[in-house]
Amino acid sequence: MSHRVLLAGLFHETHTFLEGETTLADFQCRRGAELLTAAGDGSPLAGILDIATERGWTVLPAIDLRASPGPIMADEVVEEYCRSVDEIVKRELPAGLDGVCLVLHGAGASRGFPDVEFEVIRRLRGVIGPDIPIGGVLDLHGNISREFAEATQAFVAYRQNPHADACEAARDGARVLDRLMASGERAKTVWAQPAVMWPPTGTGTAFEPMLTLEREARTIERTVPGVLAVNVFAGFSFADTRETGVSFTAVVVGDTTPAVQSLQRLCDIAWTLREAGNVREESLAAVLDRIQAGDLPAGSRSAGPIVLAEPSDNIGGGAPGDGTILLGALVDRGFQNAVVAIDDPLAVRALETIAIGGRTRLVLGGRGSSLSGGAIHLEVELLSRGPGRFQLEDPHSHLASMCGDSFDMGPCAVVRAVGRVPATGAGPATVAAQRPSSAGQPGIRVLITSYKTPPFDLAQWRSQGIVPEEVDVIAVKAAVAHRKVYDPIARAHFTVETPGPCTSNLASLPWKRVRRPVFPLDTAHPGE
Repeated sequence: MSHRVLLAGLFHETHTFLEGETTLADFQCRRGAELLTAAGDGSPLAGILDIATERGWTVLPAIDLRASPGPIMADEVVEEYCRSVDEIVKRELPAGLDGVCLVLHGAGASRGFPDVEFEVIRRLRGVIGPDIPIGGVLDLHGNISREFAEATQAFVAYRQNPHADACEAARDGARVLDRLMASGERAKTVWAQPAVMWPPTGTGTAFEPMLTLEREARTIERTVPGVLAVNVFAGFSFADTRETGVSFTAVVVGDTTPAVQSLQRLCDIAWTLREAGNVREESLAAVLDRIQAGDLPAGSRSAGPIVLAEPSDNIGGGAPGDGTILLGALVDRGFQNAVVAIDDPLAVRALETIAIGGRTRLVLGGRGSSLSGGAIHLEVELLSRGPGRFQLEDPHSHLASMCGDSFDMGPCAVVRAVGRVPATGAGPATVAAQRPSSAGQPGIRVLITSYKTPPFDLAQWRSQGIVPEEVDVIAVKAAVAHRKVYDPIARAHFTVETPGPCTSNLASLPWKRVRRPVFPLDTAHPGE
């Protein structure tokens, strides 16, 4: 007999320290049968649809809302999601509902609902009752509350950062839900949380402390009776909520005592390894000095680009992607054959009337956050412009977990930075547009996008005529998730410190709501 399963999604990683608001208009929205078009696109939603087809579910699609990480959600987003889900549930419940499968992030926050994921589950439970199992998939960076965990039965989190396994994690969550529906087993989710927060730079699963935590979680799954899944949540440290930080959950059938003890062991490991996750960047000036002196890390390749990662402007963490400090430093030091991406739709529009090969003064970047250092004033040469849609080269990249198999940067332009010009206070004005072109000189090329684009796939560059393997320096606005695609081509990798809203210095952020004490804001263990 086919299981009738409600399918829906609400996916947003909320940076509460950013100015502005993420409104309903900022979300990509699919309704009803439109959700089924995600099949095969490599996204978490596609993973659930794979299992639905394999197991013969009758899928009841409601709504899927997803947006790039950004500032706090407007309450209208939560209300529209819940209204749409409620409409489908009330229509389908009389015919029977066997389960609910959701694509959620885990670090959603709105002005009225600081724990968005729990709010949507709380409302859903009010309609379907306590017995229908709810599961699906969550991001590894979720800030998971006890209330959310204990109201659900079958969620599985990504186990890799970068999120190469997002689609497979969704399949695993759907498999757990299918088992519960088929067997009638009553599962519980147990939860534990250490007094630890880590910046995104400390949450890569190829490194400590996440390497050990994920390995221990898999051991628990194999050895502890009744445990169907163990989830390690690194947390999202740019959300000022009560439960921000590391947490652990286990989906259990039967006696939960062994699982509770196992999660406490994970908490102890997290506390012991707390300093390993509190990763800070290197000085930008010191790194550029090393590069210009040819002082690269031991074991560096003889060829390929040097990658400069800039976590403070981490687009995947919600930052606006328009910080200019790193770009300015490269210009001032005369770097050659370097590429930088800046999101600035106003700058793209300002270049619409400039001929290819022409030069203009351009006010670029620095608009999205007061923490990013302001705009840079440049004379630039326009090299190209065009549409920004590209197909992902890597169907398992971190970007696929957010958007599927394609992404649209909006209208784009590529310019060569000729040099700084004085800030005049006026808008961009064409200057000496008929000077001979210097396009043959590599210089510093800037890819200007109209929609901030997480730098998780090399097709971003190739789509605009830039071959990343052939440049000397690539500036990347990311913390960890870029490494899956950049490490295979990089000559060397540096993580540099610049001002911005995704700083790894967590103590510098204006916390108000997070529980205390918590490391690294506080150094003492809560039990001391």
